[in-house]
Amino acid sequence: MTAVENHLSPSERWAHEYASQVDPSGVVRNRSGIEIAPLYTPQDWSGDRYAADLGFPGQEPYTRGIYPSMYRGRTWTQRQLIGLGTPADYNARVRQLLDLGSTAISLLPCNSGFRGLDCDEVPAPLLGTCGTVINNVDHMDTALDGVPLGSISTAMNDPTPFTLLAFVLATAQRRGVPFDRITGTSNQSDYISHFVANHMFYRLSQPGSRRVLVDHVAYCRERVPGWNPVSVVGQHMQQAGATPAETMGFTLSTAIQYAEDCMAKGLHPDAILPRFTFFFDISISFFEEIAKFRAGRRIWARIARERLGAKDPRSWRFKFHGQTSGVDLTAQQPLNNVARVATQAITGIFSGLQSMHTDAYDEAITCPTEESARIAVATQNILREEAHLCDVIDPLGGSYYIERLTDQMEEEILRVMQVIDDAGGMYAAVGSGLVQGMIGRSALAAQERIDSGDEKVIGVNCFQSDGSDVEQPPPYRPDRAAMDAHVQEFREYKRNRSERDVSRGIDGLRRAAEDESLNVFASVVEAAGAGVTHGEIVATLRDELGFGDPLIVA
Repeated sequence: MTAVENHLSPSERWAHEYASQVDPSGVVRNRSGIEIAPLYTPQDWSGDRYAADLGFPGQEPYTRGIYPSMYRGRTWTQRQLIGLGTPADYNARVRQLLDLGSTAISLLPCNSGFRGLDCDEVPAPLLGTCGTVINNVDHMDTALDGVPLGSISTAMNDPTPFTLLAFVLATAQRRGVPFDRITGTSNQSDYISHFVANHMFYRLSQPGSRRVLVDHVAYCRERVPGWNPVSVVGQHMQQAGATPAETMGFTLSTAIQYAEDCMAKGLHPDAILPRFTFFFDISISFFEEIAKFRAGRRIWARIARERLGAKDPRSWRFKFHGQTSGVDLTAQQPLNNVARVATQAITGIFSGLQSMHTDAYDEAITCPTEESARIAVATQNILREEAHLCDVIDPLGGSYYIERLTDQMEEEILRVMQVIDDAGGMYAAVGSGLVQGMIGRSALAAQERIDSGDEKVIGVNCFQSDGSDVEQPPPYRPDRAAMDAHVQEFREYKRNRSERDVSRGIDGLRRAAEDESLNVFASVVEAAGAGVTHGEIVATLRDELGFGDPLIVA
C-alpha cells in the first residue's frame, strides 16, 4: 500500500484501485438503457426506506410479493404452452405433461385460427404446424378428453371474440360441469398488444375489439366468476423489441385503458381488477428483469388504489404469468438454450411470478419435440425441488444493487407511462402509431448492439462453431393423413349439423353486434353451442364490427 493509499478511506481506496485496473470511462448499460455501476453500497440504497419501498410480502407496496407466504405456501403454477397438430395430438401431449408434473394447461391454436379461419379454408400443409386446429365444440371436447375441467386451470390463447372459451363452456355443458367451476385465463385477450406487436389486425377492428373485450369481461364476471377474462400481454411488445422498462410501462398503460373502458360501462373496479392478470416475457437480463417485476408490482398497487379507486386489496395484486423468452434462444448451438431457459426461469422465480412456462431448447427451430418438452418441465421441477429456490421469500430483497435498480426501473417505467398519458392513453397512442414507433427504434438499437458485438450472443457473434457438430431436429409437421382426415371430418360436420340452429346462432351474433345493449360475447357462447364454427363466428362479427386494418408506421 502506498503512502497516498494509506490516507484514503476504504471506499476511496477501492475506487482508486478499481480505476487502476479498469477504464473508468467505460459505461455499462442494461437493455433499458440504465447505467449500471460496478459496485453498490448503502449510499445507493438505505434500509431506512424499508417500510415505504419494500414492506412485507402481501402488504403494500407489494414490492416483495403479493401473498404473505409466496412460494412457502404455494409455488407457482407450471403451465406449459402446447399447440400442435390435431385435437387428438394435443390431447396426447397434454396428458403426458400432466403426468410429468404440469399443474395447469395452455392451448395454442393453429395460425389459421388466429387469422379467424376454419381448417377447410386453408391449404392442408399449413395446418397444425405451430398450433392445434380447434374450430368447433367437438374439437375442443377431443382436445380436453380426460382433462378434469372442474378442477384444473386452462389458459386459452384466445383473441377476440374468444371462441376457444366459448367451446370450453360448451364442452363443460356437455359434461355437466357448472360454469362457476371453470377456472383459467383468456390468454390473448389483450387486443392492444396484437395491434402493436402481434399483428392480429385480421380478427376485428380496434373499436370492435374494444367492444367485445368489455362484453367478455362483463359476461365472465357474471357467469364464469373463476375465469380471468383480461390478460394484459407485455410479452408481445418485448419480443417485438421494446426494452424491459418500456414493456412494463406499455403493459401498465394498457391495463389502465382496459380498466377505464370497463368502468365506463358501469363495472366497478373491485368487481373486475381482481381478475386482471399480466403476461410477460422473461429475458436473460437477470437483474434487470427482477427489478422490472418488483417495480411493476409496486406501481400497479398505487394505480389500482389511487387512480382507479379500487378499495379491495385483491384489486391491488399484480398477478403475472412469465414465459422464458424465445427471442433469447438461438438456432445456433441449440443445446445452449437449456442454460438460457434455466437462467430465465430462475429470474422469474426470484421475481415472484404466479405461473410460468419454460421454453424448450429447440423452439428456435421447431415445435418442441417430446424430449425437449420433457426437459422444459423438468427444469422447473429441478429448480423447485433440488435447488431450494422456494425456501426464502424475495431472496434478493435488500440487495443494494437490486433495490437501487428497482427504483431506477420504476422511474423509467413511469416516464414511459407519462408519454402514453400525454398521447391520450394507450388506445389513442396505438392508433396514432406512437407505441409502434418507440418499439421499432428500440428493436433497431438492440440489433445494432448485437451486430457490432457490444451485446454478446454465444454461438451467434462469439464462441461460434462451424455447425458440423450440431444436429438440429427437423421442423415439426403433423401427420398428413391424420390432418387430412381431420379436415374431412370437419366438412362432414358442417354438412350434417342443424342449419336451423346455425342460422339462429349467426342471427344472434348480428343482433348483438348491432345493439349496444346486448352482450356480444354471450352471443358467441350461444352460437358455439348451436354448432357455429370458429371461422363463421369471426367472419360474422368482422362483417358487423369491422376488419382490423394494419397501421403502417414509418
